[in-house]
Amino acid sequence: MTKIILVRHGHVEGISPERFRGRADLALTPEGRRQAEATARRIEASWTPTALYASPLSRSLTTAEAIGRPFGLAPTPLPGLMDIDYGEWQGLTADEVGHKWPEALDTWQHAPHWAAIPGGESLQDVLTPRGRGAARGDRAASERYGRAGRARQRHRIILLHALELPLSRYRRLGQDPCAINEIDFTAGELTVRSVNGTYHLRGLSSKEQR
Repeated sequence: MTKIILVRHGHVEGISPERFRGRADLALTPEGRRQAEATARRIEASWTPTALYASPLSRSLTTAEAIGRPFGLAPTPLPGLMDIDYGEWQGLTADEVGHKWPEALDTWQHAPHWAAIPGGESLQDVLTPRGRGAARGDRAASERYGRAGRARQRHRIILLHALELPLSRYRRLGQDPCAINEIDFTAGELTVRSVNGTYHLRGLSSKEQR
């Protein structure tokens, strides 16, 4: 059995008020670093990772480094784990996007599986063969326990794929900063054990934890 622990990165600027952060290389805030350390303690108490992979963005690597430290593991950066490319929307608020692309924003908010982001990726783009490989728990990328410091959007897509749910359910899955998701991969089958676990952050986060 392969166990995959998906962990979203800690808090960064641009979560509240929310911006389309995408592939902007944002550092963890002090709150985000506290979240990463708390997540590391939670994982150390429950699992023994043997491999660790993260997006090459600094917010993800810093989160993964905190998780790997108790085990003497350094994260391997994988570009395929990066956040969705928001193209021309990157760095903008929803109001700013709505002013220039009102119809595209409305589609993103109400039918994200049909949305076409100018100059960026769609949700369908993530389900290319490379994206599906990640969602299926590719053993080369998660050998026994693995994966930390990924992005909310890709987490949601992986979880939808594991649950055999359509992309139209994209907004039905919460993914808070440093949330933990647990997936088992056995004989070609995925079993989702937990989603958006944040109990380990109790008492750390402010109103940002949403």
